[in-house]
Amino acid sequence: MTKRPFDDLNNAVGKQVLVKLKDNRGIRGTLKAFDVHLNLVLEEAEELVENEAKTKYGKIMLRGDNIILISI
Repeated sequence: MTKRPFDDLNNAVGKQVLVKLKDNRGIRGTLKAFDVHLNLVLEEAEELVENEAKTKYGKIMLRGDNIILISI
């Protein structure tokens, strides 16, 4: 069976993910939803600086064109 990238994202809904943004920031949170543009909704989100939580955001939406990678 061939896996597609959205299959992995579907399996990651409800799990914690790490997102790296174009401005080199890291955001960690629980993936709640995404769309075909890779816009993400994260809950319990927090910005990471040197792998330590810096700023807590709660629920946020990240625009897909700012995302470099999503670690599941």
